[in-house]
Amino acid sequence: MIPLNLSVPNFASLKLLVMRTLRLCLPIVIAAAAMLMPGDAVMDVYSQTRARTTSSRGARPQRSRYSDFDHVTKAHKMECSACHKFPSSNWNKVRAAAEAFPDVTEYPKHESCIACHKQQFFKGRPPMICSNCHTNPGPRDSSRHPFPNPREIFDRSPKGRRVEESDFAISFPHDKHVDIVSGDGDPTYKPSKGEESCAVCHRTYQPQGSSADEFFIKPPANIGDAFWLKKGTFKTAPIGHTACFSCHSQDTGLEPSPINCAACHKLRPLATPADFDPKFARQMTNEDKIMLTAWRHRVSAGAFRHEFEMHAGMDCATCHSVATMNTLDVKTRRVPISSCATCHATSSLDDGGALNYEVDKRRKEATFQCVKCHIAYGKLPIPESHLKALEAAK
Repeated sequence: MIPLNLSVPNFASLKLLVMRTLRLCLPIVIAAAAMLMPGDAVMDVYSQTRARTTSSRGARPQRSRYSDFDHVTKAHKMECSACHKFPSSNWNKVRAAAEAFPDVTEYPKHESCIACHKQQFFKGRPPMICSNCHTNPGPRDSSRHPFPNPREIFDRSPKGRRVEESDFAISFPHDKHVDIVSGDGDPTYKPSKGEESCAVCHRTYQPQGSSADEFFIKPPANIGDAFWLKKGTFKTAPIGHTACFSCHSQDTGLEPSPINCAACHKLRPLATPADFDPKFARQMTNEDKIMLTAWRHRVSAGAFRHEFEMHAGMDCATCHSVATMNTLDVKTRRVPISSCATCHATSSLDDGGALNYEVDKRRKEATFQCVKCHIAYGKLPIPESHLKALEAAK
């Protein structure tokens, strides 16, 4: 029962009543909503920590302090060249002379911002809007954060470690590239059979190799059979312009040219459910940004390890439909359970299939989590596709 002093019918008593009521009822409302959430919404709880939106799928809440520039804001949706100039004046300084090429490597000038944000430029000591670019905003210090390109420099900076990912996703047509590129001239790297083209852009990250230590971060002493991230789990992907501009340069004239930013950089779609738990992942990666980014986008089996002996010997096309892969469409990047069932679903539990074992354990124990392949998904109901794969294996 909520106590209320009816002898003092004033605003303070009414406010106290409302606050106590909310405090008691809000957990009940949240619990009820969770029970009614659709499967995708439940999965999204475990997915990404920053939900990306486009104008057609809802607007992101307005930032009140102007301390983080957001390309998604309606007023910021304009031609890239309105703010970014190609090439930047410092393009030949941010990279070593032998590796430098004309590129966008510096923040826009003040005139790109002040026309709309004059009020914010002169509000606060220091103005919060200045912290988008400047490390210590003020008239005596003009030093800036590294620009997000080149990424290898930006990611090592304090701002780079704080910003989880760009407002943009990259539109890359695999079908147009897979037959053009093959090998990269690196005699020390031997791609697996069938992945000569893929190896140009994708390499096994932090491989275990011949080391006896299979974990990236030492696991707890009582880990038992529970999942813990191992080396060689992820594949890398290009994080800058270097690989792209080797062909798409001013010299070659191959479209899209370096000045056509919007051909590749698209506003990131609404966050899709990923087999990823941010808090869980940070314990195992030591804040490694490459790992966290790759893991945050895993829409199939979050625990899949590329360096595992049997996996490393397969063609990339065994699991990935490279020719139809659209980097902006999560459905085309998802690995179907049929690819896994080839080895991991057997005619019976006694034959040792991992899928058979996990499903059998879940049927016997409702609280069992399928951590052989999954992180966040392992807490959810067994998908019908998995049950059909077991039936097909019989």
